[in-house]
Amino acid sequence: MFLPPGASSYATLCESFSWDIPSDFNMGRSVADAWARHEPDRVCLKHFSPDGRHCSLTYGELTRASNALAHSLSRLGITAGQRVALLLPQGFETAIAHVALYKMGVIALPLALLFGMEALEYRLAAAEASAIITNAFGLQRLSGIRGRLPALAHVVSTDGAEDDTLSFQRLVQEGDPAFPGIETGPDDPALMIFTSGTTGAPKGALHGHRVLAGHIPGFQLAHGGAPQAGDCIWTPSDWAWAGGLLNVLMPALLLGIPVVSSPGQKFDAATAYRILEEMQVRNAFIPPTALRLMKSVERPLERYRLCLRSITSAGEALGRETYEWVKATLGLTPNEFYGQTECNFVLSSAAELGVSKAGAIGKPVPGHRVAVINDKGEEVPPGETGQIAIARPDPVMFLGYWRDEEATRRKFIGGWLLTGDLGRADRQGYIEFFGRDDDVITSSGYRIGPTEIEDCLGGHPAVKLAAVIGKPDPLRTEIVKAFVILREGYQPDQTLALQLSDWVKNRLSMHEYPREVEFIDEIPLTTSGKVIRRLLRDRQSQGLCLERFSI
Repeated sequence: MFLPPGASSYATLCESFSWDIPSDFNMGRSVADAWARHEPDRVCLKHFSPDGRHCSLTYGELTRASNALAHSLSRLGITAGQRVALLLPQGFETAIAHVALYKMGVIALPLALLFGMEALEYRLAAAEASAIITNAFGLQRLSGIRGRLPALAHVVSTDGAEDDTLSFQRLVQEGDPAFPGIETGPDDPALMIFTSGTTGAPKGALHGHRVLAGHIPGFQLAHGGAPQAGDCIWTPSDWAWAGGLLNVLMPALLLGIPVVSSPGQKFDAATAYRILEEMQVRNAFIPPTALRLMKSVERPLERYRLCLRSITSAGEALGRETYEWVKATLGLTPNEFYGQTECNFVLSSAAELGVSKAGAIGKPVPGHRVAVINDKGEEVPPGETGQIAIARPDPVMFLGYWRDEEATRRKFIGGWLLTGDLGRADRQGYIEFFGRDDDVITSSGYRIGPTEIEDCLGGHPAVKLAAVIGKPDPLRTEIVKAFVILREGYQPDQTLALQLSDWVKNRLSMHEYPREVEFIDEIPLTTSGKVIRRLLRDRQSQGLCLERFSI
């Protein structure tokens, strides 16, 4: 499952790679126990504290704590196959809990602390979670819904016991640090992540233990042959999502790379630079929206001592403007990669091997077959738009949607998994992400992807963040409408709206420029950092828009 060392080219890697996943593979043991046996004092986790009192955890401590927690949870009657939710921020307890649950053969159900009560209730009820591990903030969210969750027998708090909750620390202290757990195979269920629900009801994507093994080639490719001496990785992405959990935490732990955790917060560019500097981060996974927000800090290399070796990005299209900004400002070529909850990290750039192109995601990661297909399941010629699809079988491919065979069936056509994302492939094999099928704008016969326009607008000095939708129009079917958050010092007016429209017109195309601009204070984002364009379309259709300027 590892990329062969010393390969000199992308083609060589693809030709020489083959999957070799052990028949007894277990995610929990693979990321902790081998390192604990040979290098128990090796640091696996480092936590950033805003007050400067940073701390660390070793592999030996991770193994002992996860074994003990697994033993205590087993004594509560929690058994393999049951679902246990994790409602926690980045931190040592979160990693310990994940490792413990995998060792037990329990299905981990990571949930984001930003979820409201309705979102939590839906997921906990749908999964029939028998226990949840959370903190004081999560307990407040649970208080109003726990009575409606009959399957939820146990609540564990990392902030100590209270009423009918159990203490996380006490469970670790009283458990057996030598508890062996159970044997699992690659296809045994390990993890369920609910889709973000930007369209339709969220669905639980169930993964086997093999999903971690399937992520290793992409992780190594995107991070320039990781692990290397001194590597240390951080992401602002919530560990409740595939981006934080499977693109960073679990692969890095398996490869012996220390992972930096940071307190949950609304993303702040200055704090991000502090983390990169103070924790000596060498490798970073930063989603496109966060990178665009980091542009607000001027001359970062003069203000912060950074030692970055690799920057990766995914979740939405990075775009040319942000790609070039990272190169010019941070001195690194960002490696964009692609995947989704159901089948992740299947495309990647690799600048170190010459696989890098502004505006494109990259090429298929060794071990994965990815193509652009039509609605009949046939590959389309280079340059033609179609749906990005992944051939099965594939180690990162989900086992199916939780208790929804019909939705699982609709996810496939023939031997292909359908992503729902539109893209184009060129003659060199690069794949360009065009947008979600339901986000694509149809205007005057053109099909326009929103992310390229958003990225272009983000390059204007007045723009802090932008989101683009299609607004119904009787003449053109739809027009491009931009929602814009301005930087400090700029005032919303017709003149600026015209400047932004011309900015896109001159840099992208005469048919892609915004014909309407609305200046707003906040753009709705999922907890994984993606723009929720559906809410902007709802805002438009319900007549909730503020002052807007037509071009």
